[in-house]
Amino acid sequence: MDFSQKIRYVRQKLNISQEDLARALNVSYATINRWENSKNKPVRMAQAAFSDFCEKHEISFDDNDKNPTVT
Repeated sequence: MDFSQKIRYVRQKLNISQEDLARALNVSYATINRWENSKNKPVRMAQAAFSDFCEKHEISFDDNDKNPTVT
């Protein structure tokens, strides 16, 4: 699962908008939109913030599996 798919999955799973996710990660709506549409990739700090956000919401991604897991 690539990063854009992860962004979309998390938003759908938590039923939040791109704006809501942007606020949670302290980035702009446009940044989330670019990530979700594969127009840009996040820097390491943003990837870490996204990972922390997913961990906080108990969402994990197995790199060997196309289906993410929610615990």
